[in-house]
Amino acid sequence: MISDIKKNVEQKMQKSLEALKVDLSKIRTGRAHTGILDHVMVEYYGTPTPVNMVANVTLTDARTIGVQPYEKNMIGPVEKAIRDSDLGLNPATNGDLIRVPMPMLTEERRRDLIKVVKNEGEDAKIAVRNIRRDANEQLKRLLKDKEVGEDDERRAQDDVQKLTDRFVAEIDKALQSKEVDLMAV
Repeated sequence: MISDIKKNVEQKMQKSLEALKVDLSKIRTGRAHTGILDHVMVEYYGTPTPVNMVANVTLTDARTIGVQPYEKNMIGPVEKAIRDSDLGLNPATNGDLIRVPMPMLTEERRRDLIKVVKNEGEDAKIAVRNIRRDANEQLKRLLKDKEVGEDDERRAQDDVQKLTDRFVAEIDKALQSKEVDLMAV
């Protein structure tokens, strides 16, 4: 019973860490990368939809992303969604193709990206802490239902806390690595 909870906690925390790493890999240091637009949502017939679901997103060259909406009437909304995102991109429409040039990274832009990275890291830490809270609630429920003893419950909570500390440290390490990568000129 307790081992199942601990195994489940570790799997969920690992998934949170992997999701953070995927998100961090999309924050580029100056080169164009189509994944940077994955989180940009555009209003598509009243439903927020990812840009890559309403448009073909490609690299036109090393510093430019090409976005070609599947429907002509979506050019304006897609361009507006990219411009309004917190990515600091300035798209330009050229016929039915939206060009998104990646800006040169100035010191200020690097600092802005580090803020985005820290925000992603804080979200991952919150997810890990929520997993810990849910596990502790399950353990307390087991104790209340007299399925485990107090000592076992206390030991299990300590193990869950150790897992939480380990994953928070790994998140911090990933953030540190990305900050160093962003600040390298």
